[in-house]
Amino acid sequence: MSDVDHRTEPKRPEQSLGELVAEMTRELGDLFRQEVELAKAETRTEASRAGKAVAVMAAGAVAALLMLTLASFALAELLDQGLNRALSFAIVAVLWAIVAAIAISTGRTKLRQVRPLPETTRSLKEDKEWAKNLTS
Repeated sequence: MSDVDHRTEPKRPEQSLGELVAEMTRELGDLFRQEVELAKAETRTEASRAGKAVAVMAAGAVAALLMLTLASFALAELLDQGLNRALSFAIVAVLWAIVAAIAISTGRTKLRQVRPLPETTRSLKEDKEWAKNLTS
């Protein structure tokens, strides 16, 4: 057995330090550009999903408002035939509050499904490990 510590031996003795630094710089530049492209693609995808979720919520809110305004009068007038007028309108208001809550809840559920840059985050962690292994 030899007393040589293999941990301190150069991994590529045929290359100069300048060549190794140049190669590492080039690889890090390539890696950075790839990460930026991945982040851009993920941002577009997630922004689209978020926009769709917000659109659903807005549509639910507009629908709730329109229905509350138009249908409330008709239903309250119908209830007014057997109940106090104020109670009739209060019952209608509670019904439309339930509809609005369901629409907003659905939109919130869709917003929770939006994940900010999951692939970029995973890839950056891998790159960190790669760079750590490169220097050790």
